[in-house]
Amino acid sequence: MDQSNKINRREFIGSAAAVAATISIVPSHVIAGSGKIPPSDQITVANIGCGTQGLREMGDLLQNPKVRVVAVCDSNKYSTGYIDWSANGIRKVLGDDTWWDNVPGIPGGRDVGQAYVEQYYGKNKPAKKYKGCASYEDFREMFAKEKGIDAVKIMTPDHTHAPIALAAMAQGIHVVTHKPISNRLLEGRKVIEKAKETGVITHLLAWSDRPEYRQLKAWMDEGLIGDLTEIHNWSYRPVWQQWTKRPTEPKPIPAGFNWDLWLGPVPDMPYHPNYTHNVFRGWYEFGGGSVADMGHYSLFPLFETLGITKSPLSARAFGTTSREEINQVYQWVKNDVAFPASSMIKWRFPEQAALPAFDLFWYDGGMKPFACEELEMDGRDTPEEGLMLVGTKGKILGGFRGENPVLLPESKMSQRPASERIDSRAVVRNTDAWVEAILSGQQTPGSFIRAQTITDTINLGAVALRANKKVDFDAATLKITNDENANKFLTRDYRPGWEI
Repeated sequence: MDQSNKINRREFIGSAAAVAATISIVPSHVIAGSGKIPPSDQITVANIGCGTQGLREMGDLLQNPKVRVVAVCDSNKYSTGYIDWSANGIRKVLGDDTWWDNVPGIPGGRDVGQAYVEQYYGKNKPAKKYKGCASYEDFREMFAKEKGIDAVKIMTPDHTHAPIALAAMAQGIHVVTHKPISNRLLEGRKVIEKAKETGVITHLLAWSDRPEYRQLKAWMDEGLIGDLTEIHNWSYRPVWQQWTKRPTEPKPIPAGFNWDLWLGPVPDMPYHPNYTHNVFRGWYEFGGGSVADMGHYSLFPLFETLGITKSPLSARAFGTTSREEINQVYQWVKNDVAFPASSMIKWRFPEQAALPAFDLFWYDGGMKPFACEELEMDGRDTPEEGLMLVGTKGKILGGFRGENPVLLPESKMSQRPASERIDSRAVVRNTDAWVEAILSGQQTPGSFIRAQTITDTINLGAVALRANKKVDFDAATLKITNDENANKFLTRDYRPGWEI
């Protein structure tokens, strides 16, 4: 088709609304349910994934007058084995303290997601009822039937992020996803290339605007720490159980749960509850471990601020394991299925446009760097979580995401302007940047096309853990150059029909 004859989804909806307006005038509160913004000016969103985090974040979608949730999708119909991290968040959003109060446990699944959406929008209806949120088990069926979706929000386990994002972008649908883009490096690259090819708006939710990082960059630009040599980042995660072997005892698949669909691209394996819900992150097949869960939040905006656009040259990792008794002797358990309970990863980065070559260190599960000399001078230890930049002349320390950054030793701060003291608790974060981006047709700072370095970095760390050796990476050929066998960890064996 000639480019001049193309019309995008938003332009089509806007044109259709303009034509409709010449035929009849309908009060906006009847159309939109919000009483403020008519549907032609709203982004129609399908929420894929109605589990713990999907439902926790759905309230923000519902309360945003520029968004309209028109469909939900989840391979689970309904169950009560979820976690509530938000202190009855659904009840607060609905203003209903009786929300499913007769249900034991924490409910989740597509039935719950649909009920949540329709009860919220029904609050603004005269009869307090609303029916306008479609519900699907399979995202592929949803894309085939729902032609009015502007954007999808992907809130599923990590291993299905890539196939859902690719399917959406193939139809010109904008994509917002929880981290990671994919838990395999080659999949992540293909998703990013698809984003560039289609030009749809994409957004990785781990991005956030961080004035703390702009401050530490200003200190670096002033030469206060000299040339950057190391970045250290550490988290107390994981906060979920992680195993060293696959479960062997058979378990029945719960009613209403499509286990084959939940597996998605992963080859067949027997169902077990140790794989699903909040614990999926610990498995190499389904998750990305603590570094994918948390490292995106701290490192993605840091990479953006410092101009780190070239992927690492190598990675080396160590992880704790466990031991089992064999003939009254405790022996190490070979773990090739799950992330360790704690780990340390070191990446070597090449010279960047404005930075020399440097090393990045990650620690989790209680591991962290020893207190540096400057902290010991102040009688302090390394905090439980943190971010530290080390240069040839000094250091900067902040919270895990750089909160409340200070020069070390902190006595240096007495010589600095008061404006350089940032109270991170008072900083307002724009978590809906993707909404404005879609409405304006402009990519966000958290776009997939800006996330190649962080995606490569996180997934290369997992490769190093699984290879149990230093791995050298060629970002141009997408190969591990010093261990041919380690290349299998860049991708996965695909279930037939799910190949990427």
